[in-house]
Amino acid sequence: MGNTGLSKPRLERMHRTLSGYVEREEMPGLVALVSHNDDVHVETLGVMSLDRPAPMARDTIFRIASLTKPVAAVAAMILIEECELRLDASIEPWLPELANRRVLKSISSPIEDTIPAERAITVRDLLTSCMGFGSVMAMPDTHPIQKFIREYQIGGDGPPLPTQTPGTDEWLRRLGSLPLMAQPGERWMYNLSSDVLGVMIARVAGQSLGTFMRERIFDPLGMNDTAFHVPAEKIARLPSCYSVNPQTNALDVYDDAENSSWQAQPAFESGAGGLVSTIDDFFAFSRMMLNKGRHGSEQILSRAAVELMTSDQLTPEQREGAEIFFGTFSSWGFGMAVDIHREQLFQTPGRFGWDGGLGTSAYTDPAENMIGIIFTQRLVDSPEPSNIFEDFWNLAYGAME
Repeated sequence: MGNTGLSKPRLERMHRTLSGYVEREEMPGLVALVSHNDDVHVETLGVMSLDRPAPMARDTIFRIASLTKPVAAVAAMILIEECELRLDASIEPWLPELANRRVLKSISSPIEDTIPAERAITVRDLLTSCMGFGSVMAMPDTHPIQKFIREYQIGGDGPPLPTQTPGTDEWLRRLGSLPLMAQPGERWMYNLSSDVLGVMIARVAGQSLGTFMRERIFDPLGMNDTAFHVPAEKIARLPSCYSVNPQTNALDVYDDAENSSWQAQPAFESGAGGLVSTIDDFFAFSRMMLNKGRHGSEQILSRAAVELMTSDQLTPEQREGAEIFFGTFSSWGFGMAVDIHREQLFQTPGRFGWDGGLGTSAYTDPAENMIGIIFTQRLVDSPEPSNIFEDFWNLAYGAME
C-alpha cells in the first residue's frame, strides 16, 4: 500500500471548490473528510443555519438519511453470523404481517389487480432490496400504488421526517395490507426493504433497533453521537436542514433545528433512513468496513461477512428498471451500492457506500485504502441536484498521491 497520503495543493483545490458552494449560498455549511492510507483531512465550512451564525464544527450532528442502510445491513449480518437469522430463510416467522403476499400484475395495475406471490420474502431479499416493494421515485401518482404509499405514510414518497411515520406495528400492518409491486427476488426496488429489515432485526433481537445498534455497533466503535434522535443536551449541535424552493431557488427550511423532527425518540426507528451521526462517528464505521470488520481489538463482523456485503449481489435482470426507483448506480451488495465498472473518475470497481437524500455521501474504496465522507444539510434533489457530491469525489480521488 505504501505510505503515500494526500497532496496538499490538491487539498487546497478541494477547500476552494467546496467553499464556493457555501459562498454561493447553495448550502449554509458542510463537513467533509477524506482519508488515504494514514492521512486524514477534514473540512468544516460555513454555518449551522442561515439564521444561526454558529460555525459548522467537526462534531456537528447530521441527519444521515439513507446512510442508515449500510448500518442496518451490518446489524442484520451480526445476527446472521450468530445463526439467529439465515440468508435464504423466509421472514414470515418474524414478520407474519408480510405472509401470503399478493403481487400486482404490473406496477401500473390497480391495487386489486393481483396474483399470488410465487414464494415468501427472504432475509436476502431485504438485504439486496429485492423484496418486491419499493419507493417509486419517478413522477408522483404515475402508478395507483403510489397514492397508497403516500396516504399510509409508510415512507418512500419523499425525504424522511420521523414525526410523520406511524409506530412500528401499525407501519408494518399498513405495508402488509398492500400488494407487492414485483415477485420476491425479482428486481431491485429502493428503500422499503431496509425499513422491513430494521423491524425484523428488532424482533429477532428482542430489543429496539436503536438499542441493538447501540450495543453491537455504536458502543464498540465509539460512535457516541449516532442514534435515531438527538437528545436535548446535544440539540445545539444539530444544524437546520434545507430544501431548494423550485419557484425562488432560495433555501427553505425543511427541518428546523429548534423544533426538529429528530428531537424526540421516534415511534418508528427507520432502518432505511432514520439515523443521525457525526463525520467522525461515520468514519469509525467506515474504517471498520475497510478493515474487514475489525476496529482496534473489536471484531464487529467477520472478514467473510464484510466481503459478502460489499460484493455485487444483483443479476442484470434484477437491476432492470431500477431507474424508476432511483437514479443511476452501478450495482448493489447488502444495504449499499457497489461499483462494478468505472464510468466516473472516482468509480473504482469494488468501491462501496451510498448517498443520503438529506445531503450526505460516504464511500469506502478498498483498492485505494481510501474513505470519503461529505455531510451537508441540503436535500439532494431539490429541485435540481447539487453538483457537490460529484465535485467532492473527483477532488478526493484527485488528491491521492
